[in-house]
Amino acid sequence: MLLAEDNPADQEIARRVLGAEAFRCQLHMVSDGVEALEYLSRSMQDPDSHPRPDLMLLDINMPRKSGIDVLKQVKDDERLRSIPTLILTTSEADEDIASAYHHGCNSYITKPVDVPQFIAALENLGRYWLDLVLLAGVPRNNE
Repeated sequence: MLLAEDNPADQEIARRVLGAEAFRCQLHMVSDGVEALEYLSRSMQDPDSHPRPDLMLLDINMPRKSGIDVLKQVKDDERLRSIPTLILTTSEADEDIASAYHHGCNSYITKPVDVPQFIAALENLGRYWLDLVLLAGVPRNNE
């Protein structure tokens, strides 16, 4: 899984929840949209050191390149468009939601500001995307 998130506190919470053994998830983190695209580029050139993510979580409001801009580039790239991509952001703006779905996001999730609620949201996200949904080449947790 690749998480593009510029908030260090949110990164740490995601690391604790999604990187936990319960989800058997290899979590890679970047701090902005440019780093996300660089990671994806390296994953195509050197998958041993930069594994292709099975799932991507993108914040919208990041420095240098927004999550929506990353989403557009990923979904326009034949080699990357099959990666399920989720928007995980504080924005509840209708235009952001519409833009994200228009450009091919698989889910739009608002980050709760309350830390326990954010942890619960990440746990639910993990249970759904990492336990229930079948992702190509990813063993299920019950296997």
